[in-house]
Amino acid sequence: MTAAANAIPLLEARGLSFLRSDEAVFGPLDFSLHAGELALVEGDNGSGKTTLLRLLAGLLHVGEGALDWRGRPRRRDDAPGEIHFLGHHLGLKADLSPRENLRVAIGLHGCRAGAGIGQALADVGLAGYEDEPVRRLSAGQKKRAALARLRLLPATLWLLDEPYANLDRTGIELVNRLLREHVAAGGAALVTSHGAVDFLGSEAKRIRMHA
Repeated sequence: MTAAANAIPLLEARGLSFLRSDEAVFGPLDFSLHAGELALVEGDNGSGKTTLLRLLAGLLHVGEGALDWRGRPRRRDDAPGEIHFLGHHLGLKADLSPRENLRVAIGLHGCRAGAGIGQALADVGLAGYEDEPVRRLSAGQKKRAALARLRLLPATLWLLDEPYANLDRTGIELVNRLLREHVAAGGAALVTSHGAVDFLGSEAKRIRMHA
């Protein structure tokens, strides 16, 4: 049995459901996620994958069941800076440059030890575009700017909704590398994706959505 299996989970759901107009969008779900673990959220379109990630991020209320963070009931204002949600809306200000957007993010959430804005942007392939307004960037470049933010912020849990969207093969490999590095450093991640997930390997957890 691994050390992670003995530890208190970062995140644990028991009978978790989300309700809309008193109807279940998904659930009930039971799962746990420890530091150093990666999970793929699987399900058909409309099964509630994005809704689940938004709920875990504290953007939506739990409908039924229990959700714990580090062994205690999760409240919407818990874990400031420890959980980072990257969804279809990237949270970038269009009139600011990637560098300026990252400065704003660091001002709000802090910075990972040893990380720097210039290096983070270079690592995701945005060298030469650091000071270009985001509105002038391609969809793939905007996604890379959001991935640079992942590298910088000190969040323990990443909630990534379709992180491969708008990326070419090199960008997909970049996401895979960031995920590997994050869990190797003791982080955890939940990922939704319609694409290939061979990088997750046999050790990755699967969370199957069902309404």
